[in-house]
Amino acid sequence: MAYWLLKTEPQDYSWADLERDKRTVWNGVKNPLALKYLRTMRLGDGVLIYHTGKERQIMGVAEVLTSAYPDPSLTDLKQVVVEIRAVRSLPKPVTLAQLKQEDSFTGFDLLGLPRLSVVPVSSEYWQRLLQLAGE
Repeated sequence: MAYWLLKTEPQDYSWADLERDKRTVWNGVKNPLALKYLRTMRLGDGVLIYHTGKERQIMGVAEVLTSAYPDPSLTDLKQVVVEIRAVRSLPKPVTLAQLKQEDSFTGFDLLGLPRLSVVPVSSEYWQRLLQLAGE
């Protein structure tokens, strides 16, 4: 199993929206590296949902339901989507400020590539993030 972090603008689609909808098609990714990461996602992979903008915090845990497939709303086959489902809210959100204060996240792409909307998360980072969230 692999782990990922997906970024979203909460005013466009928030963690609360995913909880309400139960599942969604994760689309709109345009960055080539982010699309590469989407293509490597597999059924059962873990996902952290991160609110960008003013919030800048990890809100909840989701799960990948499908491997990547071409976005059916577009004609460009390079544009792929995955389907995810909400699993649980975190007991407390984990803020970007918290991560910047922890030396253990020095190599984390969330900090090093801040504009990347799909970020791989190592199992070590995953466990530490869940600890910071109170799990």
